[in-house]
Amino acid sequence: MAEQKPERPNRTEGRLPTNGGMRFSRGLFGWFLFGALLIALFLLLKNNASGGYQTLSLSDVVTQLKAGNVKVLAVETEQIKGEFKNPVAFATSASNKQPVLQFRADIPQQSSSELMIWLLDHYTGGPDISAENSQNLLLTIIVPLIPWLLIFGFIWFFVFRQLRNSASAGGMLGNFGRSRHKITSKEHTNITFDDVAGVEEAKDEVMEVVEFLKNPKKFQRLGGRIPRGVLLVGEPGTGKTLLAKAIAGEADVPFFSISGSDFVEMFVGVGASRVRDLFKQAKDNSPCIIFLDEIDAVGRRRGSGFTSGGHDEREQTLNAILVEMDGFDTNDQVIMCAATNRVDVLDPALTRPGRFDRQIHVPLPDIKGRLDILKVHSRKVKLGPNVDLMRLAKATPGFSGADLAAIINESALHATLAGKDHIEMDDLEESRDKVRWGRARKSRVIDEKEKLATAYHEAGHAVVQYLTKGADPIHKVTIIPRGQMGGATMSLPEKDRNSLSRSWCLAFMKVCFGGRLAEEMFCGDVNTGAAMDIRQATNVARHMVREWGMSERLGFVFYGEDENKAGLLGDLGGGRDYSEETAKAIDEEIRALIDRLWKETIELLEANKDKVDALAKALLKYETLDTQDIDQLMRGESLTRPTVGEVLEKEKGRRTIIAPGTALGEPDIRPGLGNGPLPAPG
Repeated sequence: MAEQKPERPNRTEGRLPTNGGMRFSRGLFGWFLFGALLIALFLLLKNNASGGYQTLSLSDVVTQLKAGNVKVLAVETEQIKGEFKNPVAFATSASNKQPVLQFRADIPQQSSSELMIWLLDHYTGGPDISAENSQNLLLTIIVPLIPWLLIFGFIWFFVFRQLRNSASAGGMLGNFGRSRHKITSKEHTNITFDDVAGVEEAKDEVMEVVEFLKNPKKFQRLGGRIPRGVLLVGEPGTGKTLLAKAIAGEADVPFFSISGSDFVEMFVGVGASRVRDLFKQAKDNSPCIIFLDEIDAVGRRRGSGFTSGGHDEREQTLNAILVEMDGFDTNDQVIMCAATNRVDVLDPALTRPGRFDRQIHVPLPDIKGRLDILKVHSRKVKLGPNVDLMRLAKATPGFSGADLAAIINESALHATLAGKDHIEMDDLEESRDKVRWGRARKSRVIDEKEKLATAYHEAGHAVVQYLTKGADPIHKVTIIPRGQMGGATMSLPEKDRNSLSRSWCLAFMKVCFGGRLAEEMFCGDVNTGAAMDIRQATNVARHMVREWGMSERLGFVFYGEDENKAGLLGDLGGGRDYSEETAKAIDEEIRALIDRLWKETIELLEANKDKVDALAKALLKYETLDTQDIDQLMRGESLTRPTVGEVLEKEKGRRTIIAPGTALGEPDIRPGLGNGPLPAPG
């Protein structure tokens, strides 16, 4: 199909009369205003033009009158005009003046009548004296009106005309009733399906939609019809909007895009009016695609919450969408594409077949998808020879496409600030930690007692995680504040995890307990640093007992909140479906599970006190330990590598700064490597 530029929708149809009378009336007023200004300008120029007259003073004219050198004299309202009998005589009597035949002189204001009487009394029988009215009647009327005409013309063209042009169902309030969509075509976007990676199944389904629009007869040959709606569902950052942009880049049809929040305004009925306006323009430009981002803003389940009712603005907007989608004909060739990460709150009437025929799930990418996404985003950056994207893909389970794009961008910024010529692997790893856990705050001054408690806290986490079967492997342990954390024990799963096993949940809870217990064992006191650990352990235990059926006492029964239940309270929850005795049993089971794991964690730390102490002292010395350091310490060995401070003191003692990479075996002290291991250059 040949590429065609989508026609611009007729925005005036249905709002203003399109007959010639309205346009002629507006044009007639403009031409009238333009003509009046031209006439006024012409009269002013004519009135002020000298016309060959030489301007003289009134005293010179009176002198020539007394000398009898004036042939003709005309007295007007504000000036007198005349002609000399002998121009040379005037030039002789007046110094430094050229011969003048015709002259003019200004009369003082309101003195023309007195001057006329005086001339007639003294020069009867002399020059031909006449009185003329120099004020043109038309000029007298128009000149005072010119400022008002200009003001009214400005108001007309820049205020009323804009309101009339934008008037729609909302009347003279204009833009409130108009759809605020944007029209995008293939010529105006540079994103195609080649730029979408990691969601192959979703991309294939979306490509089918584009093929429907390009060649509808191919699918109608066997009696099929084009899908009326496609709903993209997935977590934030998985690429739903990117898929929609790829549709706009691949399809040869107009692409109408709008956000769900753009339908709702403070005026009642505006949302429904905008929906009708959007679908009308889409039908006029079919075949086309309508993309509604964040549809949950207007598509929430009706009859829920305290704002329910027939006059609720959000419900009116949803009703308009339902009617417009259900009113499609087979030959309309208009496809509604929407995106949301809250499909559970959408109205069932919106998600049924016939409105949204397809629900495309856009999941988090697996290891192959993450590798493809990293390749796509690394096209525009310079990667060093030691960069291994597969290693980075393995180390980023659970990351979305947006997270991976942020890693590439942050690594480019990090390498630029470090003065590097290309991105290295350590830049990517630092950016991964920054995206997942936040930026390291190395300049923060920490009290020694607080630093000691943080070291034993993180050492307790690390030892329990290292020795507990089923826990994720340790990636890094640090007491450098990162984000809002005073320290962190970072773990990276070895594989993508789609479900949580019972052994993993128990191991995770033990790891959460390890920090508080180690603090209490070695410091004799506790602090608020374990607040997040307590919350995470409690949430896992509560889910295990109430929702995941991992309690022998309560059995294979669901005691959680039903999100799909629509009642009077709606989003606020509809109450619980079990008795007080069951609620008490749930609380007792959660407490018993936590107490049992708490005791097991205490026994584990008591048996490995020396390892906790060794890790804590290493953290106080090096501040950051990686996997190799932890393995070495857990085997009972000691770390012999120098700290950053020792390296700097050594270089300061030599009074010479050795450039990194100039000698084998010398540590690389370039900025940006943090306080972790200092690798030998190469």
